[in-house]
Amino acid sequence: MSWRDISTAPAPDTVVCDLAEVEGVKALDLNGFPLLVVNDEAGLRGFVNLCPHQFLPLDYKGDQLLSADGARLICTSHQAQFDALTGEPCGGPAACGLDPVPLRQEHGRVVVGAG
Repeated sequence: MSWRDISTAPAPDTVVCDLAEVEGVKALDLNGFPLLVVNDEAGLRGFVNLCPHQFLPLDYKGDQLLSADGARLICTSHQAQFDALTGEPCGGPAACGLDPVPLRQEHGRVVVGAG
């Protein structure tokens, strides 16, 4: 499934938040669209905030979504782990990874890309 298949998917150029609000990972509800924004030394990226195993937000049971080393996103419901750079599964039940959402930085804001 692509992020665009979700009925509440934001249009390209939708402003998500101020870039300064995101250090590490931030879970957002963007008008009904579950979004994870990651901003670290590797850059800015986004994922649909739905675990592909249970279709619950990764932050369903808490807000500690990053591993101690910052390399993995962790589902708080059942501990499945995903690469924080790519969203690919790297621990927990084997299945598909997180669906990427294109984001870009524009005038100090996080904006949905066209990708």
